[in-house]
Amino acid sequence: MPTRKNNELPLDIYIPFVQTLFRDSTTLAVGFVAQILLIVLVYLNTRDSIYLALALSMAVVALVRLRSVRKWARAPSPANRREAEERERIYLTYGALHGFMLGLFCFLTIYWSHDYFGEIAAICVTLASATSIAGRNYGSPRMVMVFIMTMTWPISVGLIMRGDMFHVILGLLSIPFFFAIRKFADNVREVLFAALWEEKKANRLAQRFDRALNTMRSGLIMLSPEGKVVVANAEAAALMQVRKPERLLGRTLRGLLMRGVAGGLLSLKDSRYAEAQLTRALREGRDRKVLLQLGNGRYFEFSAREGHDELGVITFDEVTARIEAEERIRFMARYDSLTGLPNRAYFHELVSEHVSGGDKTRHVALAIFDLDDFKSVNDTLGHPVGDGLIYAVAERLNRFGHEDVKISRFGGDEFMIFFNDVREPDCFAGVLDGIFRELNGDVDVAGHALRIQASAGAVLTTAGSADVDAMIVRADLALYKAKEDGKNGWKLFEAVMDQAFRNRQVMKADLRQAVESRALRVVYQPIVSMETMRISSCEALCRWDHPEIGPISPAVFIPLAEEMGIISEITTFMLDAATLECAKWPEPIGVSVNLSAKDFRNDDIMGKIRTALERSELAPGRLEIEVTETALLDDKSQTREYIEKIKSQGVRIALDDFGTGYSSLSYLHTLPLDKVKIDRSFLNDVTRSPRSLELLRGIVNLSRPLGLAVTIEGVETFEQLKILALDVKPDLVQGFLFGSALTASGIETMSNMTWPFAQQISASTTRSNA
Repeated sequence: MPTRKNNELPLDIYIPFVQTLFRDSTTLAVGFVAQILLIVLVYLNTRDSIYLALALSMAVVALVRLRSVRKWARAPSPANRREAEERERIYLTYGALHGFMLGLFCFLTIYWSHDYFGEIAAICVTLASATSIAGRNYGSPRMVMVFIMTMTWPISVGLIMRGDMFHVILGLLSIPFFFAIRKFADNVREVLFAALWEEKKANRLAQRFDRALNTMRSGLIMLSPEGKVVVANAEAAALMQVRKPERLLGRTLRGLLMRGVAGGLLSLKDSRYAEAQLTRALREGRDRKVLLQLGNGRYFEFSAREGHDELGVITFDEVTARIEAEERIRFMARYDSLTGLPNRAYFHELVSEHVSGGDKTRHVALAIFDLDDFKSVNDTLGHPVGDGLIYAVAERLNRFGHEDVKISRFGGDEFMIFFNDVREPDCFAGVLDGIFRELNGDVDVAGHALRIQASAGAVLTTAGSADVDAMIVRADLALYKAKEDGKNGWKLFEAVMDQAFRNRQVMKADLRQAVESRALRVVYQPIVSMETMRISSCEALCRWDHPEIGPISPAVFIPLAEEMGIISEITTFMLDAATLECAKWPEPIGVSVNLSAKDFRNDDIMGKIRTALERSELAPGRLEIEVTETALLDDKSQTREYIEKIKSQGVRIALDDFGTGYSSLSYLHTLPLDKVKIDRSFLNDVTRSPRSLELLRGIVNLSRPLGLAVTIEGVETFEQLKILALDVKPDLVQGFLFGSALTASGIETMSNMTWPFAQQISASTTRSNA
């Protein structure tokens, strides 16, 4: 607690102390009247004019002091310490005059006039006044000291100046009496100060508690052991739609909840549930939370627990934002963000629930829809347009959704439809046909006219025997079959599809093992010089002899390897084997190796070529790399960069299957190629069609000025070879006319052999020139 000196008192205590000096002017006025009256009585008794003068002086002091007291009693509280100290000085001045007049009165009666009545009157009035010193002036210790000095010292001095022993002793004994009055005043002041200080602390604590209570974001009410509200904050008042928290005091929990029901905030059912749960929590002394949705859509979470002194505490918070966030998270976890359809996981959950319930003998169906060539939309027009197409498909499919038909975006460009009750299985095909008619067609996406085309696979079974994962696998197999049969249609799952799928999976496993163990082999198809009719080069071809099935066509296992992502391992094997064998052949016979699209676009191919050449010690010029038009990129500058990187190692580049793409002529003009291999399709009817012959002649004549060698593939008859020799004159020819693909040793054996029909070709050429 602070010291009691005024100049060190807290301002909010010092100011009230000063204000107490100026209150209750009525009793002060009564005191003045009594004092003046006694002085007048002494004057009448003694007829001494000094008392009359004293009475008049006391009257003047009374008027001045009373006027001052009333003035400052009505004035506003001091604004600062300086104003408070100024008022205390004014009070001290007039109080000192008052005390001095009382002291002078006592001194005159005791020492001056020796009047017995005057002595009694003076002593009585002074003692009466002394009793009020502590009660009126505790607010100013200096005023107490002034009153004691001005009232006690004249009495003591007067008694002592009487001279006799008894008056002297009496004068001395009056001094401790008046000092006792001072001590009493100090005690009163100290007690009052302590009370004010504790009140101040209590008020400050109450203000802090009230501020904390009414600024906290949570609503709070405290219940007495009788179940009535004893504390409530502003948030609770706002929820209950009352202006002040005090209006909630004395109400019961049920009363508050029923008020919410009356105001339309709560249903009666929710009110009873909340009351039961919260009351139980308060009774058991355990925390319990209750989530309620109000009539205005807001969510509040109520918590109840037992507090101190058997008070129950109920708090509540608005959790609307949290609930909405949880709902958004739940939606994001269950639904596709683009289409708003159930995603894979939630669709699986929904289908599982439907399949497990209801009549087990009913038929259920599941269909998978996959957009045809969707990747080309993303690659050519961009992903935003692709997303727009996905959204348009979802809109069309969603028209078929209802309680027993669930639609999902399963991922990418795949959609699933589950039919919970197929009442007429024989008509299920008509249902899917109707969906296809509604789905397929043109749609405008961001100004692009796109055509929706899809393939689908479906499975139909009974609910009792349905397994969701198995249905998805079977529908996927049917989809694969629909894609295999040309797309833009649908297939219903059949048992043979499952067997084909299993066989395909077994073949994949066997192919992987064959690649890892290098069980593949390489054969070489001769490429013959048109001028010498001798082997100029060979094309390396991959063969796979399955230990159980036998030889597997490259048309089967090469696409399978691309699908599995192991085509690069086969390319590495072919490069290593072909360069090692070619190094054993007589020069200048070379070898060509095909690159897949994946290999051509991968920078690792440069390292593989370099490694193969170093291991085999084959001259780089004897190795030729063949790439197809489908492997080339639309970006011709990037394609040229790739080709130049490969050619930087000294190898040659040939464009294989020329004429099967869309930009062949531009490739010849812009890319640094060494050779063009014309596809066999140009040779099919060359013996019958002058148009085909002219086309072949034109391609050869176009290529030679560009410095490109020309190989024509697919030569199978002597007539074809003869026409080529006479009219087209390519550099090289290749085909079954020169035999099937040979082993490496077979190529080595035939390296110096000239084909027997070389003389016939030479003779025909001579006659033509003649």
